[in-house]
Amino acid sequence: MSTSKYAVVDLETTGHSPSNGDRIIQIAIVFIENNKIIDTYMRYVHPQRPIPPFIHQLTSIGDEEVKDAAPFEKIAEEVADLLAGCIFVAHNTDFDVSFLQKELVRCGVSKWHGKTIDTVELAKIMYPTLPGYRLQDIAESLNISLKQAHRADDDAEATALFLLKAIEKIKTLPKETLNRMHERSFAMKSDVSTLFYEALKHVRGKETSNDYALFRGIPYLKSKPATTSWPEPIEFPADNMAKDRIMQKIHPSYHVREGQAQLMDLTWQAFVEKKQIAVEIPTGAGKTIGYLVPALIRAYETKQPVVISTYTNHLVDTLAEEVQKLEKALEMTIPTTVVKGMANYISFGKFEELLHFNDEVYDDSITIMQLLVWLTETTTGDLDEVNVSGGGQLFIDRIRKRSMRVKKDERVADFYTHTLKNCQQSMVLLTNHSMLVNDQQRYDPLFHSISGLVIDEAHQMNQAAIRTHQQVFSYTKWKYVMSQLNGFSSCQLLFDIQDILKRFRFNHKISTERLQQSFNEFMFAFDESMLVLMNSNSNYDNKQSTRTVKPLSKRLRSNEIFDKVLRKMNEYISVTENYAMPIQNLSNELTLHEQAALNEWFYWVNEMKIKAGEWIELFLEQPKSNNTIWMEKDSRSLPGSLQIKKSPVNGSEVIRDFVDTFEEEAGIVWTSGTLTAGLQDRFVLDQAGLPSSVPLYTFDAPANFYEGAHTLIVEDMPDIQQVSNEEYIEAVADALIQTAVAIEGRVFALFLSHDMLKKTHQAVIDSESLQEEYMLIAQGVSSGSRHKLLKTFKQQKKAVLFGTTSFWEGVDVPSEQLSAVVVVRLPFTSPEEPLFKARSKALVAEHKNAFIHLGLPEAILRFRQGFGRLIRSSDEQGFFIILDRRIDTKSYGTSFLQALPTSSVKKVSLEGLVNEIENCYND
Repeated sequence: MSTSKYAVVDLETTGHSPSNGDRIIQIAIVFIENNKIIDTYMRYVHPQRPIPPFIHQLTSIGDEEVKDAAPFEKIAEEVADLLAGCIFVAHNTDFDVSFLQKELVRCGVSKWHGKTIDTVELAKIMYPTLPGYRLQDIAESLNISLKQAHRADDDAEATALFLLKAIEKIKTLPKETLNRMHERSFAMKSDVSTLFYEALKHVRGKETSNDYALFRGIPYLKSKPATTSWPEPIEFPADNMAKDRIMQKIHPSYHVREGQAQLMDLTWQAFVEKKQIAVEIPTGAGKTIGYLVPALIRAYETKQPVVISTYTNHLVDTLAEEVQKLEKALEMTIPTTVVKGMANYISFGKFEELLHFNDEVYDDSITIMQLLVWLTETTTGDLDEVNVSGGGQLFIDRIRKRSMRVKKDERVADFYTHTLKNCQQSMVLLTNHSMLVNDQQRYDPLFHSISGLVIDEAHQMNQAAIRTHQQVFSYTKWKYVMSQLNGFSSCQLLFDIQDILKRFRFNHKISTERLQQSFNEFMFAFDESMLVLMNSNSNYDNKQSTRTVKPLSKRLRSNEIFDKVLRKMNEYISVTENYAMPIQNLSNELTLHEQAALNEWFYWVNEMKIKAGEWIELFLEQPKSNNTIWMEKDSRSLPGSLQIKKSPVNGSEVIRDFVDTFEEEAGIVWTSGTLTAGLQDRFVLDQAGLPSSVPLYTFDAPANFYEGAHTLIVEDMPDIQQVSNEEYIEAVADALIQTAVAIEGRVFALFLSHDMLKKTHQAVIDSESLQEEYMLIAQGVSSGSRHKLLKTFKQQKKAVLFGTTSFWEGVDVPSEQLSAVVVVRLPFTSPEEPLFKARSKALVAEHKNAFIHLGLPEAILRFRQGFGRLIRSSDEQGFFIILDRRIDTKSYGTSFLQALPTSSVKKVSLEGLVNEIENCYND
C-alpha cells in the first residue's frame, strides 16, 4: 500500500502573472491517501480587483461569487499547512506551483517544499494514444466526470480521479516495462518516478502475464491469430425491402435511401461483372454503407478480400471504425486489416538498440516511456497511434521500419510482418491511395486475388499518385542527417565510436583528423550550393509575400557546385565508413551499448548514401519530359525553409499501371462526393487517365437535404484584383468579425494562402472585437496538428478556425459545432504554382485552354468540397458565405454556383449579412 499523501491542486486566477497584480479567485485541493480520496478543500478568494470579463466567461466566477470571500492573505497559512508533507499534484504544475509559491511569499508565508507530479506529463506517459492532453480531452476519453471545466473544484476532482486511474494502470504494467520506465522516469520534469517505484514494489515477485511476449526483454502484447474460417455467405439484398432490413440492423431508425440503394446495386454489379464504374454520391446519401454492404457480401461469396482505398491514413482509420460499427450492427465477424506504408510501423530492433543509449534529451526520454506503455497495448504497431510532441517525432522517425530484412528474433515480433500475414485471412483490406498505386513495385504485391476494389475519395487519386513519386530535398532534414555523424562539440555518437576504438587500442588520431577534414570540405561545398540556390532568380520573388516558389532552371542546375557537393559527399561517406571499419569485425567482443553505437553509426552512413542518390536525381540528372522541378523558400527563415521538389506533372500513367492489373480480375468502383466539376463532368476521371468507356453515375442528395443551407454572396466587398492585399485583408477581417458575432457560434474561414491567413488572423486579434468571447484557432499559428486544431474547435462554444487547403475537405463537423463556412477567395490554384504551370503548359501543347480544362474545374471541385463542410445531415442549418466578388462579376461565377446542390442563394451587403443571418435564425 502506498504511504504517500497526494494533494491535487487547482487554481483559478485573474491572469497568469502575480507580479503584475493577478490573484487567485478560487482554490481547490483534493487529498488522496492509500489510493483513496480522503478529503477536499475549496475556497473562493477575493482578488481585491475586478475579475476580467473573459475570466468570468471562462470560469463562471465573477465579482458576485467572490464578494464575501476572504483575500488570499487570510487563508495563505491555512493552505500552506494543508499542503505540508504532501506530494503536490496538478494538471500543469509549472503554472499552479509557481503561482501559489509567489502568492505565499507575497503573504509572508514560507514557500511549500516537496515533490510534484504533473498529470499532463503523467497522461502523456500512461495514455500515449489519447488525441489530446487538456483536462477536458482526458476526462472525455477516459470517461472521467468533469462537471464544468475551468472551475477549480471540478478540475481538481477530475485531476484526482485521473491520478487514481493512472496509478491503477501503472500497477498493471509488466515488471520488465516498469523497470525500464523507472530508470527513465528520473529524466522527467516532475517526480513521476515516485509512482513507478511504488508500482515496482507492488509487482515484485509476480510473474508477467501470458498476454505479453518479450522481445530482447521488452514486453509487448501478443498478437491474436487472425480468423481463418469465414462465415457462411449471405445473399445480396436485391430489393429495397431487403436493403431496408440490413439498414435497420445498423440502426432501427435507418431506411435505405434512393442513391444509397443504387450505389449498392452498382457496386454489386461491378464486382460480379468485373468491370469499372464511377459514382458521384453526395453527403447524406450513406456512401460508405452503400459500398461496404455489397463489398462484404461479395468477399464472403468469393472467399477473396475486397480492397477499400481512401486518401489519407486518418481517413483509413475512420473507415476502420465504420467497419467495426457495421460488424457490431450485423452481429458478424468481419476480418479486417488496415495496411499502411512500412514506415508507419515500428522497427522493434531499432527501438531496442536505441534504448542502450543514456544520453537522450527530455523529448526522447518521454517518447521512449510512451512507447514502452504503448507496446503493452497495441495490436498493430502503427506509429500513427502514438501522440508524441514535436521533438518526440524525431525519435519516432528513427525507429520507423525501413527494411524487410530483420533478424530471426525480430521476425516473430515484427508488426508489419504480422500485418502482411493478416491480409491473407482478411475479408476487408483498408489502405491509402499511395499504398495502392505503389503495390506493383513490391516484390510480392499485396492487393491481388481480390473480389473487388473501392476507391473512395477518388478525386484525390491523381494527387496521391503524383505525391507518391515526388522527391523532396529539405535543407533542415539534410542538416539533421549530417549532424548525426559529426560535430565534435555535440555528436555523442562520434564520441561513442572513439571510445570503442580507444578500448581496443586502435590509433584513431589520423583517421579522426581525416574525418574532420572531409566533413569540413563537404560542408563548405554544401553551404556554397545553398547560397547559390538562395540567391538565384531574385526577379521571381513576390514582393507581397515572404514565400517564393520558382522553377529550378536548367542553367542553375548546370552550376558546377552541385557536382562538387556530390564528389565531396562521396568522399565523406567513404571516410565515415572506413572510420568504424576496424571494430566491425569485433562484434562478439562489444558490449550491448557499443554494438548499438556501431549499428547506429552504419545506419547513418547508409542514410547519407540515400541522400547522395537523391542529390543526383534532383540536381544532376536531366528531368524526364513528364517531370517538373522547383524551389520553395521563405525569406524570413533561410536557409531553414529551403526545399527543392521534383514531381511528375500528372499521375495518370502510374494509375493506369495498377488499374490494368485488375483487368478482368476484379471490379473497380471509383466514388466520391465530388467527381464532376461543372461542365467538365469527367474532369476527375480524365485526370486519372480512365477511358471514356468507364460509365459515370451521379446522384442527387435526398430531397430537402440542403434546405438549411444558405449561400450568401457579399456584394460590397472590395474587388480582390483591384485593391491592395492589406485593404482586402482588412475587409475580410471585418466580415469574419461580423459573421461570428451574428451567428454566436463556430465559423470556418477558408483561405488559399498561409500568408493571408496569418495576416487576417492578426487583424482580427488587433481589432479586439472577438478576444473576450471567441477562441481564434489558426492553422500554422496555433500549435498542433490539423486534427488537434479541429478537436479544439469542436470543444468551444464560440470559435473561429482559420484554415488553408487541407481544411477545404475531409473535415466532418456536426451542425451544432459549425454555423458558417466563409470562403475568403475563390479556390483557384495560383498560375505560378510549378505543378499547375507544367500541367497548363502540357494542355496548351494539345491546343486546349488551360483555364477551362484545368484551372476552373479544379477550383469548382475545391469549392464544392468547401460547401460540403457545412451540411452533414438534413436537420442541419448553416451559412456558406462567399467574400470574393468575382463569383458575381465574372462570367465563370455562375459555373461555381451551378455546381452547388440546390439551395438558397442571396446577394447581401456586408451590413445586410448580419440581418440575413438573424432573419434565418428567427425563421
